[in-house]
Amino acid sequence: MKQRRPVLHSILFFLLLVTACAGPGKQAAPGNAGEAKQIAAILDSFNVAAAKADFNTYFGFYTEDAIFTGTDATERWNKKQFMEWAKPIFARGRAWDFKALQRNIYFDETGKLAWFDELLNTQMKICRGSGVLVKEGGAWRVKQYILSTMVPNDLLDTVIKLKTPQEDSIIRALEKK
Repeated sequence: MKQRRPVLHSILFFLLLVTACAGPGKQAAPGNAGEAKQIAAILDSFNVAAAKADFNTYFGFYTEDAIFTGTDATERWNKKQFMEWAKPIFARGRAWDFKALQRNIYFDETGKLAWFDELLNTQMKICRGSGVLVKEGGAWRVKQYILSTMVPNDLLDTVIKLKTPQEDSIIRALEKK
C-alpha cells in the first residue's frame, strides 16, 4: 500500500495544479463549444472587415460603449474616438490585415460574457489581440479590444532604449494628473 501513495500524491498534485491553472473562466467548455465557434467566426470576420476596409461592418462588431486600446500608450479610445481616428485609414481602401495564429476563448458562468487572447500575424509581425465580448440580443459584440506588440525578451533592452525619450514625457504627464 505504501508504494501507491507516491502515485496517488502525484495524481492529486497534478489535478490540483490543473485546477489552479484553469482560472475562473472556461476555455471552450463542451457546453460553450458552439458559442466559442461563433466568437472565433466573429473575430475572424472582424479581422477580414478591417483588411477589406469595410468601416461599417468592422465597427458594427463593437458595442456602443466599447473601448479600443492600441499599441501606443496614447491610444485608448471609446468607439466614437476610435472611429474618428480610423476613418482616414479605412478611406484608403485598406486598413490592417490581421490573421489569427492561435486563439483562446473563455466564458464566465453565465455564458453571456467571454474574453479572449490571440496571437496575430500582422504587418507589425506577431501581435497579441485580447478583449472582452458580451452577448447582446443574441449576438456577440466586442466591448473591449486591446492590441499589443510582442517584443522578444532578448530585444527588450534595445526597444526600451528606443522608446524611452518619447515615453518618459508621457510618464511625466500622467504622473502630474
